[in-house]
Amino acid sequence: MKKEKQENDVSEVLAQKKLVNRQENKRLFVLFISLVLDLLSFTLILPLLPSLLDYYGEHDKGGLYKVIKDSVTGFREFVGAPDTHRWNSVLFGGVIGSLFSFLQFLASPIVGATSDVYGRKPVLLLSLAGVAGSYALWAVSHNFTLFVLARIIGGLSKGNVSLATAIVADILPQEKRGKGMALIGIAFSIGFVFGPLIGAGFSIWARHQDGEKSFVDCPRIDGLKAQSIANGWQEKAHLINPVSLFKFSSATNMSQKDNQSMQRIGVIYFLYLFFYSGLEFTLTFLTHNRLHYDSMQQGKMFFFIGAVMTLVQGGYVRKIKSGTEVRTATMGMTLLIPAFIIMAFAYTASIMYIGLFLFAFASATVVPCLTTLISQFS
Repeated sequence: MKKEKQENDVSEVLAQKKLVNRQENKRLFVLFISLVLDLLSFTLILPLLPSLLDYYGEHDKGGLYKVIKDSVTGFREFVGAPDTHRWNSVLFGGVIGSLFSFLQFLASPIVGATSDVYGRKPVLLLSLAGVAGSYALWAVSHNFTLFVLARIIGGLSKGNVSLATAIVADILPQEKRGKGMALIGIAFSIGFVFGPLIGAGFSIWARHQDGEKSFVDCPRIDGLKAQSIANGWQEKAHLINPVSLFKFSSATNMSQKDNQSMQRIGVIYFLYLFFYSGLEFTLTFLTHNRLHYDSMQQGKMFFFIGAVMTLVQGGYVRKIKSGTEVRTATMGMTLLIPAFIIMAFAYTASIMYIGLFLFAFASATVVPCLTTLISQFS
């Protein structure tokens, strides 16, 4: 009887583990699909941005384009950059790209703190609704003002990626988090593989049809249970303080050594994203002006980047053993140095693609490893 009882207990444990695994896989699948849809929409605009800004420069009558252009001209004169179409185009595109990232920088801490209070699901759905609304507005933006408004809404709503990372850390045990973070990276790679090609295809189609371009996603996802609303926000509101964020003040019940380790990883992650972010915008202007790439050629370029990232994350990163994340992330960040140098001085497509390969490989390894490292303290 005792042996039979032990066998029943083991069967119950195994059945419970299978149920937990099915629930985890279901949540990860829905999260993955929602990220892919969003990132396809996000990357769709990349090969179109230079020609879009050229179009708005010629046809905008609202006055906002001229205001921003005058500001960019003042900045160009301040830094002593040459007054050429190439420099003006790159600087103007940089401003538009930086606007989106700056608003995302401001909104992400608020989105994260709000999700701690009200739960992941409602905040994630709200973010996705805002992102979808921005894409819908962009699809009908016949003037530059509407286009900028769409970018503002999109930047303020772009907290779903950081929320996805938090959800992976919430639902997966420590030994599975590396694979979960790699799955988020694969979603990014798929977005960069197909999104720019879709955008380039729309560009070619629009030249022959007087139609509009749109791609709106409305995904849904199951979230986590919300905490008490009555006192939750008051406890979490300090998380919008940048100083508290860098100090990881919300991380309690941990040693000072672990907190210091988290702060070091956070600073490294911030600096990496600070220097890396924006390349997907400026790269299109670089190839447009230097290599005379059209939308389809830029779409193929991003397809190459995404394909490399998908292969690296799906084949290499997912098999990285626990404890080797620091070494892998260091290798990736080291590869970024020659990658940026090669791209900066590339005047032929073959040389440019060498730099792009190194850049894609590095990007595919750094973020999953750093995210896995920081999640180990949660």
